[in-house]
Amino acid sequence: MTGLAQPLEHSPQLLDAGAVQRITLRLAHEIAERHPLLDGVVLVGIPTRGVPLARAVARQLEGLGHPSPPVAALDPSAHRDDRPRPAAPHPALDDVDGGPTPRIDGAVVIVVDDVLFTGRTLRAALDALVDCGRPAAVEVLTLIDRGHRELPLRATYVGKNVPTAAGDRVFVRLREVDGIDGAWLRRSAP
Repeated sequence: MTGLAQPLEHSPQLLDAGAVQRITLRLAHEIAERHPLLDGVVLVGIPTRGVPLARAVARQLEGLGHPSPPVAALDPSAHRDDRPRPAAPHPALDDVDGGPTPRIDGAVVIVVDDVLFTGRTLRAALDALVDCGRPAAVEVLTLIDRGHRELPLRATYVGKNVPTAAGDRVFVRLREVDGIDGAWLRRSAP
């Protein structure tokens, strides 16, 4: 989640930089175990923080001696059913490194996001993927799963499950975007 009404130093920290590093390494191991050759695997990050998270997992896979899978960004905003849609839709899938957009037809697409909450963003991402091609399979990776699903969706790879109240906020910060790695929980007022 984005936006800061108050400084995070007054919120309990869920993950520090070391924990984020350990979790991305564990998630990379889980992906490599499920897809040993990584052939046909594409990591698709949901902006803003899903993209650097996807890059971090790709780097961890490379560090484990696997080929780094292609990483793309997927903007699902034109497919949201709970927020205003952009006036002019733009291509939903973009290569994050300026190269050609990875093909998702027949690929195992791992959708990467920082926080999984109601499932609305994930549902929109699935709709956006269908507009971009036909994957062989779609899996989901999230750094934090906080529950409260409004749709019957779940993550394939979960960094940390965090029980929250519906009004709580989880803030993830990643070095590429925010200059720091970590996650914080801001409890809702009683």
